[in-house]
Amino acid sequence: MRILIVDDELLACERIRKLLEHEANIEIVGEYHDGRAAIAAIRELSPDLVFLDVQMPEMGGLEVLEKLDLKAMPVIIFVTAFDQYAIKAFEFGALDYLLKPFDRQRFHKALERGRADHAKRSEGNLDRKLLLAMGEWQKRSKYVERLVIRSSGRVFFLRVDEIDWIEAQGNYLKLHIGNEEYMHRETMTRMESSLDPDKFSRIHRSTIVNLERIKELQPLFHGDYRVLLRDGQELTLGKNYRDRLKV
Repeated sequence: MRILIVDDELLACERIRKLLEHEANIEIVGEYHDGRAAIAAIRELSPDLVFLDVQMPEMGGLEVLEKLDLKAMPVIIFVTAFDQYAIKAFEFGALDYLLKPFDRQRFHKALERGRADHAKRSEGNLDRKLLLAMGEWQKRSKYVERLVIRSSGRVFFLRVDEIDWIEAQGNYLKLHIGNEEYMHRETMTRMESSLDPDKFSRIHRSTIVNLERIKELQPLFHGDYRVLLRDGQELTLGKNYRDRLKV
């Protein structure tokens, strides 16, 4: 079985190499330390199994999977120092995950699962659950998760999940986050298309709201609704946007 190791920590790579030395019928075809190099290597070398670090600078393991061809997907075993990624690992199609620091017994168990899954795939039986999970991840990954905000000579990153609501102001958008407000140069249409519709909805031609922040809807005149947020903010749901909230 041809194996690729991808981890930005050199000690972690060395640990995996040493554990593989004691395993039969194994060939390590490469070792890489960032996501972009890993994508190119997987496409070129076609490994059977990849030990893939979840967290790496610029591009982590989940983002690596998003770039790969589902039908040519190698067996993936995630490697992570943070157990909160374990659920995501399985949700997005990993066969197994190794929580650092892992011992020889746990590593061997993961590798044996990898052998069994590789044998199954060699018979042309790519797990349907894997295809569905990766398809869902690819669909979700097209939505932006962070915005780059420039303000008073500063540049900082803002997670979109922090945003309560967004309003249009000319050529800019005003992002409301608690008691703070940030101006961001973008159109409402492009912002709407870049946000996950399961999390954000446009409720007016000039308003987008984080669905998690909505507390209550109150009917107004002519088919409009008052939208009450959990912090007391009042917005308006226009009648042309009622279907967005299934009212």
